[in-house]
Amino acid sequence: MLIVLTGIDGSGKTTAARATVDAARASGQDSLLLRNYAGRQWMTVMSAKYGIRIPSWLADAAETAVRTANVLISHVRAHRFPGLAVMDRHLYCQLALREARGLPRGRFLPLLLRMLPEPDLIIQFVVDPEQAHRRIMLRGTDAETVEELSAFSAGYRALPEYSKFVELPAGGTPDEVLSALTRTIDAAQKRSGTWTRGRTLLRRARG
Repeated sequence: MLIVLTGIDGSGKTTAARATVDAARASGQDSLLLRNYAGRQWMTVMSAKYGIRIPSWLADAAETAVRTANVLISHVRAHRFPGLAVMDRHLYCQLALREARGLPRGRFLPLLLRMLPEPDLIIQFVVDPEQAHRRIMLRGTDAETVEELSAFSAGYRALPEYSKFVELPAGGTPDEVLSALTRTIDAAQKRSGTWTRGRTLLRRARG
């Protein structure tokens, strides 16, 4: 089963992805965590540190190259893996960023999405941009504004693919979000005929 987690920075998707995979492994289920970063955090920090404003088109070109490479590698690994594969971010994230930045959608990423195996589940972590901003400030690893996060959130909702996403409220504690995530996975596993694995994962998360 292939699950993709999406959402704005500070929504908690990376924490939840790691916790889900750890819980699955602890319960005896084969599980793999795949990270599809684009280097945006590093570029944001460097830009703020040195006072350099990177043009949005140049930032997008660099991020697209890095993210595309990571997504392709992740799909190869997921294809070879027999258990639960959880992807933290995907090409949808880059398309949402383009929407937020006012850049054209382009043809390459949508074409690549059609060519790649479709995830069994795409989960959008939904959180208020102001709360996400507070989380970002607390961890102190990057610099995002509430306005940028709001635009990013709107960018996701504007995607044609968004109708396939399952929204998950992510404003609670990590344990609450993990429980909601595992319930969502359970429902998907039940529909796909892997209900026993789902119940085991859910019990582990609740315990």
